[in-house]
Amino acid sequence: MMTRLRSVWRRLEQATRPVHPRTREVLADRWARLPAGVRTAGQALGRHAVGCEGTHGVFPRCNLTCTPCYHAKDANKVRVDGEHTVRQVEAQMRLLEESRGPRAHAQLIGGEVSLLDPDDHAAALQRMRAHGREPMSMTHGDFDPSYLRALALDPTGAPRFTRLSFAAHFDSLMRGRRGVPKPRGEAELNPFRARFVEMFRQLHREHRIGYYLAHNMTVTPANLSEVSGVVADVSAMGYSMLSFQPAAHVGDERRWREDYRTVNIDDVWLRLEAGLGQEVAWQAVQVGDPRCNRTAFGFRVGEAWIPFLDPRAPADLRARDRFFAHYGGVSFGGTAPALLAAKLLRVLARHPGDAIIAVRWAARCAGRSGGWIRLLTSWRKGELRPMTYVVHRFMDAADVAPAWEATCAGLVADDPEIRATQERLAACAYTMAHPETGELVPACVQHSVLDPQENADLRRLLPLAVVS
Repeated sequence: MMTRLRSVWRRLEQATRPVHPRTREVLADRWARLPAGVRTAGQALGRHAVGCEGTHGVFPRCNLTCTPCYHAKDANKVRVDGEHTVRQVEAQMRLLEESRGPRAHAQLIGGEVSLLDPDDHAAALQRMRAHGREPMSMTHGDFDPSYLRALALDPTGAPRFTRLSFAAHFDSLMRGRRGVPKPRGEAELNPFRARFVEMFRQLHREHRIGYYLAHNMTVTPANLSEVSGVVADVSAMGYSMLSFQPAAHVGDERRWREDYRTVNIDDVWLRLEAGLGQEVAWQAVQVGDPRCNRTAFGFRVGEAWIPFLDPRAPADLRARDRFFAHYGGVSFGGTAPALLAAKLLRVLARHPGDAIIAVRWAARCAGRSGGWIRLLTSWRKGELRPMTYVVHRFMDAADVAPAWEATCAGLVADDPEIRATQERLAACAYTMAHPETGELVPACVQHSVLDPQENADLRRLLPLAVVS
């Protein structure tokens, strides 16, 4: 009897352990490998998370055309094959779990995910979850509710998942979308953006399957002026993240139409703020290199956006520091509420003063929102929800290739621009795995350096037609 009780207690202790020992190891290693310039008080990498992950070479083909397109020119000549996808996802996720710990967010990304059979799509997501990954499917959003139901429900009609996460890419640079094959501007896409959210609302109403939706948009000189309108329109649609990506010269050079270097993070952020009609504070927390990523965490109350942390408030920065020190590595996403509560209570037992810090922080958030009554009223109306704004700037392949070559050779480039690219790659927040070599690479290296040969090889492995 006592042996059984000890065994149960040991399993309970391990399950409610706030941070897995392996997670602590990989976080410490991630922090040590970051360039000194980004090891700041607000840096999340190495203190709370190892960063995001993504798949590659699992389904390169897409059925829309974009200018620019980040995929190599052979991508659309590769057949979508569910068995290949699931097999590769399993191998890549296994290596990521072994190398980066038991928990992380990972994107099921390639060409267009809805070209997969729904059962294969579901199997890939289940493989990702089996390796402790919180998966997000990357899509152009041009699929029907019947596809979503087939993905979410098994053949008996029972839910396969308690929650689904999707990132939908909508912008006027995309060609071939049903109903608006050649949009004349961003506003023309708004009905399609809203329709995408409504599919998930209906799924939740009918089957109680939760969802998290992000909205992605490529930004070039051609649509930069429309960013503010997109922010104003889409923020209220039901997405929980709006992410903007200034274009880079990477992928299929036949689809490069403009000088993309003329648009930078500041250009996009100014228009983001104009769309909201307010400042969007982001400086309190950094994810990777600020030349690559700018992220503002917060929530919407009615039409207003409220930051979780005000970078000008010393008390908020002290709360942030306490969070990183005591809760860094705790997996909030994808953890069952009861289990997460048990983990947090164990931290609070060691640091009881955190309760006071948390209450005071919540009071400041409420104050920024207009008070507790306004928060409660907005919640009752369904107008209170989390909202994250992101700008992620990719790098040109012409810079990434020599920078990666120098890094692999253990050299620091003399050219300042290439050296800056090396620094950005070393702080990359987005990693992809190569099980055949055991190597992990930054996503920009994958797309700029490795994708062309990988897709050429896949064209022969999974041809649309016989290739000699």
